[in-house]
Amino acid sequence: MTAIGRTSTAPDVVDVVALGESMVTFLPSRPGRLADVPAFERAIGGAESNVACVLAAAGHSTRWVGRVGADGFGDHLVEAIGAYGVDVSAVRRDPSRPTGIYFRTAGDRATDAHEVAYYRAGSAASAMSVDTMDLAAIRSGRVLHLSGITPALSAECLDLTRELTAR
Repeated sequence: MTAIGRTSTAPDVVDVVALGESMVTFLPSRPGRLADVPAFERAIGGAESNVACVLAAAGHSTRWVGRVGADGFGDHLVEAIGAYGVDVSAVRRDPSRPTGIYFRTAGDRATDAHEVAYYRAGSAASAMSVDTMDLAAIRSGRVLHLSGITPALSAECLDLTRELTAR
C-alpha cells in the first residue's frame, strides 16, 4: 500500500481500473428488521470493488483504487479484495478518517421492508481528490470503471471524477 500523497512510478497496465468507495457491509444472520437481528456477517460493499473482484475471478487483470481508513475495517477491505486477485497497491489509507460501513436487511431489496443504514459521512473515501490519489495508477487501465456514487461523496470526489473523464 502506498502512503498518502505518494505517486507510484509507471504502474503496470491492467485490463480494468475501478475507482470508488468500498465499505464494510454487515448482512444480518436472519431476515427481520435491523433492530431485531441478533448478529451480522461482514462482507465487501461497493460497486467498484465488487466489479473488480468479479472481473478478477473471471481472469481479467484489475486494480481497485480507493481510500479507506487506517483501521481494522480498512485492513479487512484491502485484504478481502486483494484475495480475489485484485491489485490493491494504489489504495490509500487515511489516518484521520474512518472506513465507511453499512448495514442492510436480508429481505428482498424491492420491498418496503428493506432497510439500509449507511455510516459513511466523513469517511476516508469522501476525501478522494486529485491531490490525494495516484492518478497514474488510476489511468493505467485499458478501461476505467466509475459509478455515480463517487462524485456524489464530496466536492473533491466530483473534481477527481471530472479530471479523470475530461478529454
